[in-house]
Amino acid sequence: MKYIVIALVSFSLLITSCKNETQKAVSIPDSIPVESITATLDLAKAPDTWVKERVTKAQQRLEATPAGKIIWQAMEAHGGLTNYYKQGPLSFHFDYKPLDGSTRRNTTQTINTWNNTARHQHIEDPSQEFGWTGEKAWKKVKDSTAFPFDMRFWALTPHYFLSQPFILDGEGVNLEKLEDKSFKNEMYDAIKVTFAAGTGDAPDDYYVLYFGKQNHKLAVIRYIVSYPKYFPEGGHLPEKLMELQGTTVVNGIEFSTGYHTHWLTEDEQPGEHITTITVSDITFKPEIEKTYFKIPEGGTEILK
Repeated sequence: MKYIVIALVSFSLLITSCKNETQKAVSIPDSIPVESITATLDLAKAPDTWVKERVTKAQQRLEATPAGKIIWQAMEAHGGLTNYYKQGPLSFHFDYKPLDGSTRRNTTQTINTWNNTARHQHIEDPSQEFGWTGEKAWKKVKDSTAFPFDMRFWALTPHYFLSQPFILDGEGVNLEKLEDKSFKNEMYDAIKVTFAAGTGDAPDDYYVLYFGKQNHKLAVIRYIVSYPKYFPEGGHLPEKLMELQGTTVVNGIEFSTGYHTHWLTEDEQPGEHITTITVSDITFKPEIEKTYFKIPEGGTEILK
């Protein structure tokens, strides 16, 4: 359904802003050897020293609150924030299938998790692409109908579901511990995520995340959408619930292999099943260079 598309889009833009702000704050420590900087200058993969600095700051910030401690536990349970950032760019196939027959979004993509840049390929014709440079959205297509959806908004959206809970390390993210939530006869730690004023394009959005009490792993994502482009007079869509469907471990990091999205009922349970998402071919690509995420020759900017 089109409502879910908007939800995913808004989520992408919100977190992108948070993470980009964090990235700007990371500088090159004086302690990094010159030869190390030279060796990694062209790679999208961040130097280990940069990763250590960023993760240390994130841990200190998260462990300062009860809600943050749960998020940090979740990051550790899913393989660790340090391990996540040390792997370099993340590549995967993300197939988004609305059950009402509306627009399917089916691409392979590579994401620079360090600074949130992206490059997607058409599943049947990889020469047709679109992406996000961190500042500009772009496309390179032979067929104007190759990607019949908002490419700017979709560029990072899949990443911000697949990379939960690691995406919550950025500044501008507010965390609140709620009362435990019940889902399928099991109790979960529940964390509400909101955003600081001025953060991203929809700072009024919020998310409620369910984490296992014993394994600390993410099981459910609830969210609303208040994206001003779709709600110029305020307001938001009804709340939705996304349940993770299976996991896989890649280089020590645990990812979901799919999601079922439902409308949320009044008693906070999954209602109508409206979207099925499958994720496959998940791998890290540390050899990719930064230039991979720039607008390629023949590409054109996508304007707002």
